[in-house]
Amino acid sequence: MDIEPLNIENEVMEFDMGSAVEDETTTLDLEHPDDDYDRDYNDELVEGSNPSTSLGFLTSNGEPDLEPYEGMEFDSEQAARIFYNSYARRVGFSTRVSVYQRSRRDGSIICRQIVCSREGFRREGAENRSKRQRTITRVGCKAQMTVKKQSSGKWAVSKLVKEHNHELVPPDKVHCLRSHRHVSGPARSLIDTLQAAGMGPSGVMSVLIKESGGINNVGFTKVDCQNYMSSSRQRTLGSGGQIIFDYLKRMQAEDPRFFYAVQGDFDNSTGNIFWADANSRMNYNYFGETVTFDTTYRMNRYRVPFAPFTGWNHHGQPVLFGCALLLNESESSFVWLFQTWLEAMSGRHPISITTDQDRIIRAAVVQVFPGTRHRFCKWNVFREAQEKLSEVYRSHPSFEAEFQKCINLTETINEFDSCWESLLQRYGLGDHEWLQSMYNARQQWVPVYLRDTFFGEMSITQGSDSINSYFDGYINASTNIQVLIKQYEKAIATRYEKEVKADYDTINTSPVLRTPSPMEKQAANLYTRKIFMKFQEELVETLAYPATMTDDTGSETIYRVAKFGEDHKAHSVRFSVFEKKASCSCQMFEFSGIICRHILAVFRVTNVLTFPSHYLLKRWTRNAKSGVLLDERTLGLPSDSQESSAARYDSLRQEAIKYVEEGAKTVQVYNVAMDALHEAAKKVAAAKKHGSGAIQSALDNGSQQLQSCSMDQDKKIQDLTAELENASQQCEAYRAKLFAVLKNMEEQKLKISVKVQNVRLHQRS
Repeated sequence: MDIEPLNIENEVMEFDMGSAVEDETTTLDLEHPDDDYDRDYNDELVEGSNPSTSLGFLTSNGEPDLEPYEGMEFDSEQAARIFYNSYARRVGFSTRVSVYQRSRRDGSIICRQIVCSREGFRREGAENRSKRQRTITRVGCKAQMTVKKQSSGKWAVSKLVKEHNHELVPPDKVHCLRSHRHVSGPARSLIDTLQAAGMGPSGVMSVLIKESGGINNVGFTKVDCQNYMSSSRQRTLGSGGQIIFDYLKRMQAEDPRFFYAVQGDFDNSTGNIFWADANSRMNYNYFGETVTFDTTYRMNRYRVPFAPFTGWNHHGQPVLFGCALLLNESESSFVWLFQTWLEAMSGRHPISITTDQDRIIRAAVVQVFPGTRHRFCKWNVFREAQEKLSEVYRSHPSFEAEFQKCINLTETINEFDSCWESLLQRYGLGDHEWLQSMYNARQQWVPVYLRDTFFGEMSITQGSDSINSYFDGYINASTNIQVLIKQYEKAIATRYEKEVKADYDTINTSPVLRTPSPMEKQAANLYTRKIFMKFQEELVETLAYPATMTDDTGSETIYRVAKFGEDHKAHSVRFSVFEKKASCSCQMFEFSGIICRHILAVFRVTNVLTFPSHYLLKRWTRNAKSGVLLDERTLGLPSDSQESSAARYDSLRQEAIKYVEEGAKTVQVYNVAMDALHEAAKKVAAAKKHGSGAIQSALDNGSQQLQSCSMDQDKKIQDLTAELENASQQCEAYRAKLFAVLKNMEEQKLKISVKVQNVRLHQRS
């Protein structure tokens, strides 16, 4: 194996030997329908691991490109793999992932080699152990692209070999290559319908070819179709079903808050299965405004039809809201699944939900979530575009880049409509059926139409370029039912560790402030570290964004905000002086919950120096998980949040982090802290041994003392309330005076501006 030496300290190289040599075993299954092909890109990426950011990539000037070169940058490893496979389709070869390198520090992958599927050679003696003789497909091709993670977080091409030692596949045969074959969701739905009507594989393929406009546009072969139809008749859990059922029963016995449900007969289920642990249900109370239903793993080549419900926590990390096994993909089954999930989540509907654009899922979402904004995953749309527009991509190499630019970079609805119409006219695609259908559904996947709804993502252009990848790296094409639970628990443990680490970093490290703004200091003490960094970026950018007042109605002032030298990209901000509320045409706050640079620029010129409370979403703060749960009773939890095991656990963890911070400052304090911990451990052990009687007695005594003080506290509350009312009245008076002063200043400013203009005109004359 020829690979560029990687001279990075504290790193370790791991080799995927299954990718380096040709697998000699032969089985006919859904994941590998044709053994003449190698394990492909789609198995490990397109239908499994999800890009963490954009489907596109970055070049030195920020514009998309279609030819790889050394130094080219990508947002993520997955984005690099998607790009190289797209390039391979145009050129005429198949790809697969090969060797990779992990960091010794945190175990993450920092380098990945993507190769031609004909790289390497078959293992000696493989043909003797094979069930049948297979053609030789590995010929030692050197074509490859190696990407390496940079300190900036981007991935750059460190080595590129374009030359192949074999003939390339012509355009009319490229759909036969494994990394470009995929039975899409809409195709599966059509196959299921035709199969239910009694049609065989040949008849089904004839319909698919006609519907797609040719066999080249179907996206898979007859063998793939035949294997899918065969597997769909046997889509049950098989021998692994008992493992799942035993696990669900055991988890609920250990924790009554563990929720699970099975559609149909429990002992012989051919329906869907759903479960959510106590933490998933509690996390939904904190972060359930936006939800992603990830059906990536239900796709054809995956052995496990696994579908998690996920969201974003206060650090911008993926968080789990429950999981499902999809053994039945009818509309009624999806309706059952969504209704069951909603029941587990206390019946509280999310603001927004992201799924793929499957017709059956869309219909189920409309039924169960009528008031929820439904968005299609843009990553899935772009992947489907590679299938539906393959002829266009091949005959017009520049189209793909222009298509993605039209979707991602347009900032207004008019700009998008104009760009889309121009693109279709320029390439003669006005009558293209798929493009027309996607334009009709544009409000559900084009970013510019989704800005008015909360999706919890850091930027508009990030929106759904990838499905929220909670299980990325833990579940792939080789995962079966027997190992699913182990990988599920491993993913949860790892995500928990990352959240704890982010909590610790937020509490124990102070960010570097970049402005003298009191608002920045305030935000640093309120937000989690990642969210503060995003806010700080917006705040610093206000220095390049002057705000100019264009209209004043008395109750509302309108400002025009544009970057120096970019007046054509101006945004409009409406600002209420009395309420200190502003709305911007970019709608970043509505979409992400983080205030934008345009509103901050208006705050700067109107002397709003501290954070208005209505712009501080608790879900992004370091205290996002503090306080009483919103819906404990409907969750089936005890009314007192301290009675909840999950809540007690979370509360103790937060206090422990603070305790560690104080206890580690000096040796003396450390010794005191350790003694206190030992003493506390003894008390905990005694409480466990003797039960809760003594503890309850102490609580009763404390309750009596609290009652004796309650009258005094009520008197104090009344006094403070009166003082607060008086202070509010004074504030209103000050605000009125301040508004008069600001209005006078603006008038003086206008008069001076007129005088300056008159002087200039006089000088010219």
